[in-house]
Amino acid sequence: MKERFSIVIAGGGSTYTPEIILMLLDNLDKLPLRAIKLYDNDEERQNKVAKACEILVKEKDSSIDFIATTDPETAYTDVDFCLAHIRVGQLPMRELDEKIPLKYGVVGQETCGPGGIAYGMRSIAGVLENIEYMEKYSPNCWMLNYSNPAAIVAEACRRIKPNARVINICDMPIGMEHNTAEILGFKSRKEMDIRYFGLNHFGWWTSIKDKEGNEHIHRLIGHQLKYGNCAVNDDPSKYSDNSWQETARKVKDLVQIDPTMTPSSYLQYYLYPDDMVAHSDPNYTRANQVIDGREKRVFTECKRIEEKGTAKDTSLEIGIHAEFIVDLATALAYNTHERMLLIVENNGAIENFPADAMVEIPCIVGKDGYEALSIGKIPTFQKGLMEQQVAVEKLVVDAWQEGSYNKLWQALTLSKIVPSANVAKKILDDFIEVNKGYWPELK
Repeated sequence: MKERFSIVIAGGGSTYTPEIILMLLDNLDKLPLRAIKLYDNDEERQNKVAKACEILVKEKDSSIDFIATTDPETAYTDVDFCLAHIRVGQLPMRELDEKIPLKYGVVGQETCGPGGIAYGMRSIAGVLENIEYMEKYSPNCWMLNYSNPAAIVAEACRRIKPNARVINICDMPIGMEHNTAEILGFKSRKEMDIRYFGLNHFGWWTSIKDKEGNEHIHRLIGHQLKYGNCAVNDDPSKYSDNSWQETARKVKDLVQIDPTMTPSSYLQYYLYPDDMVAHSDPNYTRANQVIDGREKRVFTECKRIEEKGTAKDTSLEIGIHAEFIVDLATALAYNTHERMLLIVENNGAIENFPADAMVEIPCIVGKDGYEALSIGKIPTFQKGLMEQQVAVEKLVVDAWQEGSYNKLWQALTLSKIVPSANVAKKILDDFIEVNKGYWPELK
């Protein structure tokens, strides 16, 4: 009989938590569980999903212990995996991350540009705190960290917790690969072997082969040049809101810049920031859409499950984005040598790129962690964009460690999304005002 594992979900009050639990419960044959714990420092928010999650667990397998707690010792004692998706400041701070830049005609987005920088300055302490709890109470635990902004968080972990059992990962490429599989006619993204390089939310696919070794990247690029990432007869109902369909269409413009590889859709914010601002409502941003849509929908359904005492006929669904978590945990637990995209220290994998940069590349995962695959040299255009963005991320962590106003001003000024040092300073001063209590004091 396989060993059964204990998991803690840090950021238990997230609206994604029920989807993650459903994914875990759907994969008990791959990753048997003895305990699922929710941990959050906001008890009221966590309680909005906790009882429904407990019902989901008990109806699937009553032998699995379920705990929801705000106590770090209870949460982290006797756990094998921590799934970390914390959001310091929650959605009200995300709303400010998005709206303050838009005041100055600059992209307002949660992980890209000024919004990502502000969020990163809040996230670092929260992630480090959870690593310390893990190391204190379960030193052999692996943390699978997908807290945003993943690139800044990963750089902070590299510097401050270099020996921690933390693997930084993001679900965005998984979502895009599902889309790619659909476009190319594969039943699953797992029928594809991909080559990819870049940074988090900032990368390119260079090869998509089937299991017989046949290359399909040119077929995908041909499609994208006509339709972007939309299917030929795209069904709008598959998108949770219109902005995702617009993002899929925008890939058509992104791929034209270099039609030898296929880009992450997040590059729209860096390469077409004027278009992004023109299509943004400075009074109603993505955070508002999430609060009025996803958050309301999930909390309402969780309340219904709690009141009924059963999850029968629930509208909650397994999150596709959550499948990489099960794959990664399974690879670590059973030494499967699964090939996965991770955010890791470069160390020569990209030959003509700094060794200490945190890059997103394919890795082979086993019980001792990961081994990065060699990428070789990358082209000048992509290399130049990445070097600029890595410098931004490093300056943010410098600013956090040193409490340096100037380093954060430099980070904002260097961001490809921000037009000048003048605008960067205005955004920074506004951010400092609203982030009191979240950021270190800057001098």
